[in-house]
Amino acid sequence: MKLTLYKYILQEIWPTFLATLFVSVFIIVATRMLSITELVVARGVGASQVLLMVGYLLPDIMVFGLPAASLIAVVVAFLRLSADSEIIAMKSSGISIYQMLPPVVVLSLVGFLVALSISIWAVPWGNRSFKDLLFQIAQSKADLGIKESVFCEPFPEVVFFVNGFSSRDKVMKDVFVVDRRDKSLTNTIVAEEAKIFLHPRNRMITLRFLNGTILMVEKDLRSSRNIKFNTYDLNIGLKDIMAALAKRQRAPKELTVSELALQIKELPKGELRHNEMLIELLERFSIPLAVFFMGIIGVPLGAQMRARGRSTGIALGLGVFLIYYMCLAGAKSICETGSLSPAVGVWIPDLFLMFSGAVLLWLAAHEHTLSLDPFLRKWRALQRAFGR
Repeated sequence: MKLTLYKYILQEIWPTFLATLFVSVFIIVATRMLSITELVVARGVGASQVLLMVGYLLPDIMVFGLPAASLIAVVVAFLRLSADSEIIAMKSSGISIYQMLPPVVVLSLVGFLVALSISIWAVPWGNRSFKDLLFQIAQSKADLGIKESVFCEPFPEVVFFVNGFSSRDKVMKDVFVVDRRDKSLTNTIVAEEAKIFLHPRNRMITLRFLNGTILMVEKDLRSSRNIKFNTYDLNIGLKDIMAALAKRQRAPKELTVSELALQIKELPKGELRHNEMLIELLERFSIPLAVFFMGIIGVPLGAQMRARGRSTGIALGLGVFLIYYMCLAGAKSICETGSLSPAVGVWIPDLFLMFSGAVLLWLAAHEHTLSLDPFLRKWRALQRAFGR
């Protein structure tokens, strides 16, 4: 009897769970695609590289979407059971709200373990691979960092300003370049035109300037030289560029749990980066735990809500998830400043979910019905008041 009941409840939950997760992932990927599309349209990045970027971003996106999927799936399932009076029938047969929990607990626990695995192993791998792919693209397409009418530094210690740039022909117009790679000299190049030549075999980039002037100034400002030229080649080694990129400081999201723990020990307490590392480490566990609590909260919300239709359950689930996300973002901001210890602040959203779940389950067990009618009546009253 109980096994049949548990299977029936699971069959109500899992299709909505998968559909909600798919939709949430699709929406977040679509928002990220806005920045990736610029690389495709303006810079000629291939479709295979775009697919790799999306694949590397998926673990982080899934961890973000799993709590919402868990909550909405359970709320919608129990809201349907409540609307069709099936929950009343179960209670009449002696089945309490607590006896309906085991299938939800199992599904929420599976969601927690999946989110935890992704958060610990897949998220740092995905973020690190995404950044590495961007640097590989930068290596093969040296013009990605050059933009019109903007001071930019596509190569270490070489600053560019160009009025016109053709990414197809790799030709720059009205070029101003400051080269500080030489420790004794600063070279300032002004030219009418410059073109980029790639030498993959030699791992070298050549910038060929036409019709311009070079101003060479010693670092101690004791002497300077002004040279006019018709053609001038500036060579930049890709090996040096990639070596500089390899020394970049990794973001917390790119580090594994062991690397985060090691850096937390090495960094002085109270520093911004120490707080960022500690927040990231704790979030690897706190966000998956939210998947579990979200599923439990969905049972009393759906079972006791007097409403019909999936749209109500989805709206309610999104509302609760928004409150959780705002608590998470607020606690994270406060913890980064050091006003609140990350060891305490990161767990506040989970404590809110745990307390809310316990209270709502108690209310549901004692037949205290949750209804949106008072809020809807107030909303209609406000509409009538403003309409007059």
